[in-house]
Amino acid sequence: MKKAIILAGGLGTRLAPYTTVFPKPLMPLGNHPILEVIICQLREHGFTDITLAVGYLAHLLQTYFGDGSRFGVNIHYSFEEEPLGTAGPLKLVENLTEPFLVMNGDVLTNLNYSELYAHHLLHDAAATISIYPKKVKIDLGVLELDENSQVRRYIEKPTYSYDVSMGIYILSPETLRYIPANQRYDLPTLVEHLMADGERVSAYHCKGEWLDIGRPDDYAHAVEQYHNLIDVSILPNGSVTRPLPPVNLGTGPIVASK
Repeated sequence: MKKAIILAGGLGTRLAPYTTVFPKPLMPLGNHPILEVIICQLREHGFTDITLAVGYLAHLLQTYFGDGSRFGVNIHYSFEEEPLGTAGPLKLVENLTEPFLVMNGDVLTNLNYSELYAHHLLHDAAATISIYPKKVKIDLGVLELDENSQVRRYIEKPTYSYDVSMGIYILSPETLRYIPANQRYDLPTLVEHLMADGERVSAYHCKGEWLDIGRPDDYAHAVEQYHNLIDVSILPNGSVTRPLPPVNLGTGPIVASK
C-alpha cells in the first residue's frame, strides 16, 4: 500500500473571494472537486493510504471526504495549528517508512504516478520532482546587453520555455530528518538542503498535461479541459449528482459541465 500526502491547508488567496467560504481543493471541475479527482487518480496507481494535511476550513474537507471509504482509499488527517509551509506538515505524519508521494491539492494532471514512483526507486533518489515544460510569454521587448550596456539583441515579445516543478514529489523517509519540528519549512528549501548535503535529487519529466488551478486563468482552462485530461470513469457516480453553479472569476461565467 503506497502512501500519499496531499497538501490541502492553504488559504487559496489567488482565488479569493471564493476561497473565503470553502477551501481551494473543493473548487469544482465539472461535478467533482479537484481534490476528489486527485484522490481517485492516486487510487488507480496504488496510492490508497492518503493523508490530507489540512488547516484552513479543515472541517469542510473532513465532511466531504470522511474516511475515504466511498472513494476506495483510507484517508487520514494531519492538522496544522499554525501554517507550516509545504514541507513542515510532513513532520506531523507518522509511519513514513517507505518512499511516499507529496503533492499540492490543486493540481490537474494526467501524470503517470506509477511511472513517477518507479523512476524514484530506479534512481535511488532522496527526492524526485515532477517537472513540466512551461512556456512563458513576455509581453514586452526584451533587451540583451553587453558589459558596456550596449544593446546586442532586441527581442520583441519572446516566449521562453522552462522546466518547472509541478508541485508533485516522491520523497524517501531519510529526508524527514532535515525538516524542523513545529516550524515553517518549504519543499524548495528541503530540496536545496538535500543538494547541499550531496543527496541525490532526481527529476521526472511529465509526458502528459498539467494545470495549477490556483491561478484564475488556469482554473478557467481546467474547467473547460478536464474531460480531456482525466478518465472520468474513475470518479464515483454518486458523489455529486446535481450540476454545480456557475463560477465567475471576473472574465465571464465559467459553467461547471456535466
